[in-house]
Amino acid sequence: MHLAFLGLGQIGGSIARAATATGHATRISAWTPNGAGPGLAESDGIVAAATAADAVRGADLIVLAAPPLACLDLLDDLGGPLGRALAPDAVITDVASTKASIVARARIHGLRFVGGHPMAGRELAGYLAADPGLVRDRPWVIVPASPVDVAADARVVELIAACGARAVRMTADEHDAAVASVSHLPLVLSAALVETMSTTAGWPEARRLAAGGWAGMTRLARGDVEMGTGILATNGAAVADRLRSLRAVLDGWLAELEADEIDAQTVRTRLALAHDAARSGDDDTAAGRPAADLADPDGPR
Repeated sequence: MHLAFLGLGQIGGSIARAATATGHATRISAWTPNGAGPGLAESDGIVAAATAADAVRGADLIVLAAPPLACLDLLDDLGGPLGRALAPDAVITDVASTKASIVARARIHGLRFVGGHPMAGRELAGYLAADPGLVRDRPWVIVPASPVDVAADARVVELIAACGARAVRMTADEHDAAVASVSHLPLVLSAALVETMSTTAGWPEARRLAAGGWAGMTRLARGDVEMGTGILATNGAAVADRLRSLRAVLDGWLAELEADEIDAQTVRTRLALAHDAARSGDDDTAAGRPAADLADPDGPR
């Protein structure tokens, strides 16, 4: 199996290293605009291609491991002049955090494309953050090829299995609605929290007291800006829908806390319900990895 990566940061690098470790890939080539990731990866046996065409030429499976907006540009390239470098039976997939816009763009160009999104990642970026075990035991969403292409789907599923992940088939819209709740809304909340508190009176004093709670709530705001931009630019409607629901809940909290006399029992009940709902998914995240993929798969560009 010849794998080609357009983008090679934390996510792409982790997949490439896992495919190498398991013997799934006999050759891996990679390209990024500035060549940083592929250059670092040469010591791991990955071929740093001088151009995108050199990277994809002869590849069985091309993995777009870049932020969502960059993936759209790459699909335009593959649907244009870069397509001449593709092998006749080449399959293209991606690992971006949104799916509907990307799948639609691939279909416009008539590319042999299977959408993908491994649900793993950290706020770190770049190839040096790559970990061959990053996606092990994690869900990896695939949006099957359209028109139906069983062989193309199977090629992506084989890569997923080689990395130790679990293939989960969804439509693009189902995926985007789901991750809007568990990944993209938390990004907006994290950023909004920093925006709000960093401009309030007394922030310098408060910041000196910040500990684990602040660190946990602002982890996503410390992630890659290009990745976050691409996520919200390509899944804005679903995230806005979740924000409206959250706003209604926050208004309820505001009413509770602005009362002349706070009803401690009501507060306790609300916190207990939230506690139980949050803990109900602990078995699904036993590996301790965040479900949100907010690390920039392409790393520094």
